[in-house]
This record gives sequence, C-alpha cells and structure tokens, in this order.
Amino acid sequence: MSFAELLDHVGGMGRFQIIYVILLALPVFMMASHNLLQNFTAVDSEHHCHVHININDTPYTNLSGMIGAKDLLRVSIPFDNNQQPEKCHRFVTTQWQLLDPNVTVTNITKLETEPCADGWVYEKDFFTSSIVTEWDLVCDSRQLKQMAQSLYMAGILVGGIIFGGLSDRFGRRSLLIWCYLQMAVTGTCSAFSPSFTAYCIFRFLTGMAFSGIVMNGVCLSVEWTPTHTRAIVGTMYGYCYTTGQFILVGVAYVISSWRWLQLVVSLPYFIFFIYSWWFAESARWLVMTGRHDHAAQQLKRVARINGKKEEGDKFNTEALISNMQKEIASSKSSYTFIDLVRTPVMRRISCCLCFVWFSTSFAYYGLAMDLQNFGVNIFLIQLVFGAVDFPAKFISVLTISFIGRRFTQACVLILAGLSIIANIFVPQDLKTVRTVLAVFGKGCLAASFNCVYLYTSELYPTVVRQTGMGLTNTMARLGSMTAPLAKMLEDYMPSLPLIIYGGAPIISGITAAFLPETLNVPLPETIEEVERQSKHLRDEEQQMKILLKSTMPDPAKEAS
Repeated sequence: MSFAELLDHVGGMGRFQIIYVILLALPVFMMASHNLLQNFTAVDSEHHCHVHININDTPYTNLSGMIGAKDLLRVSIPFDNNQQPEKCHRFVTTQWQLLDPNVTVTNITKLETEPCADGWVYEKDFFTSSIVTEWDLVCDSRQLKQMAQSLYMAGILVGGIIFGGLSDRFGRRSLLIWCYLQMAVTGTCSAFSPSFTAYCIFRFLTGMAFSGIVMNGVCLSVEWTPTHTRAIVGTMYGYCYTTGQFILVGVAYVISSWRWLQLVVSLPYFIFFIYSWWFAESARWLVMTGRHDHAAQQLKRVARINGKKEEGDKFNTEALISNMQKEIASSKSSYTFIDLVRTPVMRRISCCLCFVWFSTSFAYYGLAMDLQNFGVNIFLIQLVFGAVDFPAKFISVLTISFIGRRFTQACVLILAGLSIIANIFVPQDLKTVRTVLAVFGKGCLAASFNCVYLYTSELYPTVVRQTGMGLTNTMARLGSMTAPLAKMLEDYMPSLPLIIYGGAPIISGITAAFLPETLNVPLPETIEEVERQSKHLRDEEQQMKILLKSTMPDPAKEAS
C-alpha cells in the first residue's frame, strides 16, 4: 500500500487537510507585500538640489522683494528641455542675470555647474517618506535603490539553498516555524533601521525567511493532500498571493510613510508563528527518514480529526512499515544536491526545471518591479498587474487539471515570451497597447509560477523534494537578480532588454516539453521510483507507436 492510499484511509481531503491548508494559506496573503514592497517604499520623487540664497544679495535692487520660489530655482539650478530643474546639478555661483529681462545670456549651457553639495529637496505629493528621500538614493547614489532590492532577492536565493537542504534533514514543520519568526523579527527591524546599511541587512534576512516559508509551506500542503486535490490547493495558494497584491495596494494607499508600511506588513507574522506550533510534521518525510513511530502518531492524529478514529487506531509502527516496506527499503537517511543529477531522469528533470524557474522569474521581475516606467498611476498599474492573475491562474488550473502540467507550463511560457517581444514593434507613444501586452505577459508568467510550484513538487520524490525545491528556487532568484542587469543593456540597444526578457521564456517553454507528465500520477517517494515511472512511460509510448503502426494501412500493399 502506497502512502497516497494510506492518506485516503485516514480521511483523504478531510477536516484536518482543510484546516491545514487554510492556516498555511493565511501567510501567503502577506507574501506579496514583502516581495513587491519596494514599489512603494522606494518610490522615486521629483527632486532638485537644495539651495541657500540670500535674496538681499541680488545685484538687481529693483528685483528685491519680488523674487518667488521659482525665480530662486532659476538662478540656482539649470533647467532641462522641459523647463524643469535638473535633478543632480546646480550652478557654482548664483546666476542673478537670468532674472533681468534686459540682460541676455548667449549660452546658458556653458555656465559652470557642480553636483548637489547640500542635499536635495523632494516633492512629496503622496508619499510622505521613502527610503529614497530618507537616505538620498538619487543621482550618483540611485543605483543603491536597485541594490537594496537585489540584496533582498539574494536573501531569497540564500534561503532557498539553506532552508531547502535543512528541511529535508530536520523536517518541514520546524523550518517553517523558524521562518515565520525570522520574517516577523527582521521585517519589524527593517522598519526601525537607523541606516541604509542596516536596512539592507534586515531585508536580506527577510528574503531568506520568505524563501523558507514558500518552500516549506507548499511542500507541507502537497505532502498532506491527496493526489486529485493538489492542483486545486496549489492554485488556491496562487490566488492568495494575487490577492496579497491588492492588500499591498490598499495598505500603501492608506499608509504613506515607508516605515509604518514596512511595520504593518511584518507584524502579522508573529501571529502566524504562534499558531504554526499546531502544524503536523509531514508523515511522508517521517516515514522516508526512518521515524516510523512519529509518522504513525501523526497519521492517528489526522484520522481522529477527520472522524476516522477506528481507521487510525489500526496504524502502528509495524503496520506502517509493512505497508510501505518497498519505499522504506529503497530509501536512505541522507541525500544531497548530487542526487538531483546522479541518475538520467533526475538529471533531465533538474536541468529542465532550473531553466524554467530561471526564465519565469527573470521575465516576471523584469516587468513587475518597473511600474513607474509605465507613466500611469502606480496604484492603478499595481491593481491591473494583480487583477490579471485571476483569469490567468483560473485558465491555468483548468489546463493543469484536465490537459496536463507539461502542456500548461510550455504554453504559458511561450505566450509570455511572444507578448514581451511584440512590444518591440509597438511605437513608444502607444502606451495603452504596450501596457496591455505587458499585462498579458505578466499574467502568463503568473500562470507559469502557479504551475511550476506544483509541477516541481510532483516531479521530485519525497526524499529529495525540498532539496530539489531549494535548487530550483535558487535558479529563480538568480533570474530575479539578473533582471535589473538586462535593463541596463538598453543604453547599447533600446530593444535588447525586451529581446532577452522575451527570448528566455520561449526557450524555456520548449525545454518544458521534455519534462514527464504528472497528471493523476501519485507522488514518487524515492529516486528509483522516478526512474521506473519514466521507463514505464517510455515503454507505453513505444507500445502505442507499434500499435498505431500495425493498424495503419500499408501503401505498398494497397498499390499492388
């Protein structure tokens, strides 16, 4: 008897699973608030050099007492072609002659300028503060804003490496509890950061916790739910993340201070940490790591909550070992990343999934973290980017459930790439068309994330599932960290970033076609089982080809 059959005996998708899935889903609502937070906490504001002028020092006495704020800017700061003050330079000396209508300046561009030596003045139209205005992340320091987001993504990468391996060794539950606490503490500390350096350190640690929560939460839900409900549960988590984008917009609209916004999205994780102690450890993992007594206790607990106490009483250590003798005999106590590429099928799965995760994250964050460049209200574009996920994920769950994971993964990636590349041929002034194409591409990439989380957990066997999730999560974070670098290539060729953003999903969509299908296939427990399943599928395909060939008419015989 397989573990999937044991799970059905203790209630299948019963009361325990429903409560478990809901409690795991609640933190997901706040995940987008951290992942996309810098769209609001690091919003750019119009700015110009801070100037100190004594109006009485003007050589034009007839202008004293009539000089306004704009006049002061005019004599202190050069204006650009749009008649707006330049952001990063000011005149070395005050150019009072620019105010005298009787004096003509033949070449203003030759007037000597210097960088802003006394700081900047910011136009705070909506947001009262941001990390940009608080730490002057403008002009020569403007790259530090992107560095802060890159460090957060680096934290997610490191978290995937560390927490992926640790959870396969020490369990999903304990690592998830720790990550809830780490997210709460480091997120709160970010809100009280005394310096930009401290802010970056705490954001890095928050990113690590984010990665651990995603991996262990998804894995626990998959390993405790029956085969036929995995797609629905996975899609529900996707919708929770999408809804979280609306929550972020609402909270950011109400709270205009970046410190209060950071604090509000971090405090709920203290509540998640408290109730997470109720969680049950994955019985699948307990069985495969030799902790049979604990696994039997967890199954009895689940059976009791699901109203199947009599069935649960039948589970003791001896019965559990007897039912899962094959899986236990073929398992070993410790696995590493080498096991992900040691055998042919595992090697093919790992290589294909790494490229799919990298390209999905690369293109996704290339679009999602560049909202201000759309030229429309930042709250509106965030709402649109979030709203497109609902139809995209709904369609993807239908294709995942009825057509298959492989078809869905390949299709949405190719469509995303084509929509991004299509923007190369749309003129810059057609902002609506360009926005629609970008939104469609983002929806396809959201559907790709929705599919690949489920697909990855189904392709890897239990003994290395979290290690595999850690590897693929690492590739996704490399993609998100690389995305801003591709944007810099537009200095050499304006369309080059779009070519790269669109080309990567298309190629990875083709790569996804080489992955095994997992629709209605029980979760594999061991690496050997993955290899056997693949060989069985190949044999079936070969027999089908022979059968089709035997039923086809022979043209030579018909001609004779």
